[in-house]
Amino acid sequence: MRLYAVTDRTWVGKQSLAGQVAAALRGGVTCVQLREKELDEEQFLREAEEIFSLCKGYRVPFFINDNVALALRCHADGVHVGQDDMDVAAVRRLVGQEMMIGVSVHTVEEARAAAEGGADYLGVGAMFATSTKTDASLVTKETLRAICDAVSIPVVAIGGINKSNLLELAGTGVDGVALVSAIFSAADITAECRLLYGLSQEMTELEK
Repeated sequence: MRLYAVTDRTWVGKQSLAGQVAAALRGGVTCVQLREKELDEEQFLREAEEIFSLCKGYRVPFFINDNVALALRCHADGVHVGQDDMDVAAVRRLVGQEMMIGVSVHTVEEARAAAEGGADYLGVGAMFATSTKTDASLVTKETLRAICDAVSIPVVAIGGINKSNLLELAGTGVDGVALVSAIFSAADITAECRLLYGLSQEMTELEK
C-alpha cells in the first residue's frame, strides 16, 4: 500500500492508459486501482483485463473502483468502494474472502464500521485540495492520525498528495499514499514514481 496509483484518463495522450500504468509499474508503484467513469461495461472489462495482466507481471495488486460486478468478472485482486456505494458487509458477501476490499472513509466512526464490516484497508481523504475530485471535503491530519490509531488494518491517505506535501503526512501513522495526478500528469511517469516511492518510504520511516 506504500505507493498506490489510482488511474485517471484525463492525462492520456501520447501514451494509452495501459502504457501509463506500465510506466508507473516500472517506477515502483505497489498497488494499482482502475477508476473509470466514461467507458461502457464491455470496454471497461477489456481495459481492466489488459491492466490486470500488466500488474500480474509485477506482482502488484490490482483493484477496481466501485464496480463490484466487474471486479468479479475480471477476477481482480480487490475492489474499492466509497461511502455512497454498496455497504462493505454486502460487498464481502458477494466477493467472498479471497478478494480484498478497500473503503473510503472520512471519520473515525466510518473507519471502525468499515473495519468491522470486513474491509482490508481504508482510503482516507481528501488530505489536500485536489482538482481530481472537486467535491471532496478535506480531512485533517489529526483525524487521519485518529483513524490510524482506531483500526488495525492498513490506512492509505489520498487527495491532493504530491512530492511537495507528501512528507507532511509523516507522524500520522498512515501506511501509504494513493496518488492520481501526481503520477499520471507527470512527463516521465517512471521517474516520478521512483521519486514518490522514495518519499513515501521516507514518510513511513519517519513514523518510527
